[in-house]
Amino acid sequence: MPQLSEGSRQERTFDAIVVGSGISGGWAAKELTEKGLKTLVLERGRAVKHVQDYKTFAMNPWDFRYAGGRTPQDEIDKHYFKQVRTGYTVNDAWNHWFVKDDEHPYTEVNRFDWIRGYHVGGRSITWGRQSYRHSDLDFEANAKEGVGIDWPIRYADLAPWYDHVEKWMGVSGQKEGLPQLPDGQFQPPMQMNVVEKTFKGKVEQKFPERRITMGRTAHLTEPTDEQKKIGRGTCQNRNLCMRGCAFGAYFSSNAATLIAADHTGNMTLQPDSIVTEIIFDPKTSKATGVRVRDAETKKETEYYAKVIFICASTLNSAWIMMHSVSDRFPNGFGNDSDQLGRNIMDHHFLVGAQAEVDGFDDRYYAGRRPNGIYIPRFRNLGDAATKGKDFTRGYGYQGGASRSGWQRLVAEMGFGKEMKDEMQEPGGWTMGITAFGEMLPNSNNRITLNKNVKDIHGLPTLTMDVKIGENELNMRKDMQSSAVEMMEASGFKNVRGFDRTYAPGLGIHEMGAARMGRDPKTSVLNSWAQVHACTNVYVTDGSFMTSAACVNPSLTYMAMTARAADHAVGALKRGEI
Repeated sequence: MPQLSEGSRQERTFDAIVVGSGISGGWAAKELTEKGLKTLVLERGRAVKHVQDYKTFAMNPWDFRYAGGRTPQDEIDKHYFKQVRTGYTVNDAWNHWFVKDDEHPYTEVNRFDWIRGYHVGGRSITWGRQSYRHSDLDFEANAKEGVGIDWPIRYADLAPWYDHVEKWMGVSGQKEGLPQLPDGQFQPPMQMNVVEKTFKGKVEQKFPERRITMGRTAHLTEPTDEQKKIGRGTCQNRNLCMRGCAFGAYFSSNAATLIAADHTGNMTLQPDSIVTEIIFDPKTSKATGVRVRDAETKKETEYYAKVIFICASTLNSAWIMMHSVSDRFPNGFGNDSDQLGRNIMDHHFLVGAQAEVDGFDDRYYAGRRPNGIYIPRFRNLGDAATKGKDFTRGYGYQGGASRSGWQRLVAEMGFGKEMKDEMQEPGGWTMGITAFGEMLPNSNNRITLNKNVKDIHGLPTLTMDVKIGENELNMRKDMQSSAVEMMEASGFKNVRGFDRTYAPGLGIHEMGAARMGRDPKTSVLNSWAQVHACTNVYVTDGSFMTSAACVNPSLTYMAMTARAADHAVGALKRGEI
C-alpha cells in the first residue's frame, strides 16, 4: 500500500474522507465511492484481509494453546485486566480482535466496560448481528415525555434507508406487523426448535400482547445474486462468528461494504492511521481535512477533502471532536452546545430468567444456529394496558432453548462403559431469555479527555462517568419478573430469575456523545447528521443517537449513514458544503 504521507498535498487531497472502517465507516465508503467520490478511508488499526486474516476461523478446540482457547492468567493480568471483568473478549479464539488494556487505558469514575477492536472492519467482525428498526414510538418518545431533546427525524425519514441497507446487507427474519418493531426487507427466517415453538404457543396464548419471533439477524439464508457476486455465501450454522466468517455469510465491512467500495476504484484504504484532529478553516466555516498520526512511525500528516465522515465509533468519534480545539471551538469541534461527550447511553441487560424443560427427549436440532428468539417490547406502548409500573420506555428479550452435551459430565468422576454410553446421549432441554432495556439520555452521563493518562501512541485518553438511573433500576425488576412469569406460563420447571452484575458499556451499544437535534443550542448535529456549526462534517456512528430505544442499534447507524452520504453528495453538487 502506498504511503500517502510521502506525497504532495494534491496527492493527499480527496473528495471525501471517512474516519473508521467498521459498521458505519464501511457503509460511508460504499455509498460515497459508488456515487463517484474519490474517498480516503482512514483506519487507526492494522490491516485485515477478508478470509486470509481470520487466523482462528478453521481451528479445532484442540488446536489452541489451552482447552477451549483459554488465555493464560499472566497474559490476562498484563493485557486484559479490565476486559476480563466482562467474561466476553478474553479468549485465544478471538482476543486478537480486541485491544489490550495496558496499551489503550481509560479511567472510570463509575465502572464502564469499553470493548473495542482497532483493525480494518472494527467491530463489524465481532458484532452480535441482531438487526432491528427503530419505530415512531422510539423517535417520538423524548418529545412526548419531556426527556432529553426531540429527535429531528421520524421513522418515515429513515424507512427507505432501512429498506436500502437491509436489501443489500441481507437480514433474515419474520414479518410480524408490530408498530413498535417495524417489519423490514427480510430473507427467510431461521427456524425455532421444538421447545421454542412450545414456548411461543404457551406465552402468546396467555399474554396476547407478547410476540415470540425469530431474531432478525444479518446472516444470509438465501443470498441474492448481488451478494454472491461479491463473494458472500449462505450461513453454515457454525456459530463461530467472532472468529471472522470466511463464507461472508454474516454482514461485515470486510466481507461486504469495503469490497463493494474497492470495486468502484474510488477508495483508498489506509490502516495504521490515527485521526487526531479535524482541521477547521474559520474563514469558510468548513473543515478542510484531518490530521493523522501514523500508528507505527508516529509521524503526523494532513489529508484534505471536501466532506468528512466521522465514523470511528461513538466514544472515539467524540474523542476526535473533543481533541480538535481551535479559536472557534475551544471546547471541542462543533461543541457550541456543551453536549459533546454527554448523554452517553447503552442497553442495560444481564437480567431475565432460565428454566429446565421436561419432555421432548426424542427431539433435537441441526447445527449451531447463530441466532435465537426475540420477544419485542410490550411495555409502555402508549395505552393503559401496557403501562409499566415506576418506569418509562421498554425492553425486549433475546434467548433460546438448547440441549446440553457431553460437557455436562466434565465435573463428574465417572469412567468406563456406563459413562461413555451416557455421553452419547444429549442432556435435557433448558431455556433462557435475557432482556435488553432502554437507557434514558442524561447529560451527566459523560466522557471527558484525560491528558494525564496517555495511550501507547502518546495520546490523551478518556475518563468515563456513566451509570444507569432510577428508571433503569425499576425497569430491571419488571424485566426479571416478566421473564419468570413467561417461563412459568410455559410449564417449565426450576424457573430461576436472575439479575447479574451489569455496568454501562457491556451492551457494546454505546451511543449519544454528539446527539442530533433541531436546535444548535442543545445538540451537536442536525437532522442529516451534519455538525451544526460545520456542515461538511457528518457523524454517523452511534454518536448521533438522541435516545437509545431498546433494540440493537447498528441497523439504524447503517441507514443513517447511507442517508447522510446521499445528502452529502447532493449538497456537494449543489455547492452547499
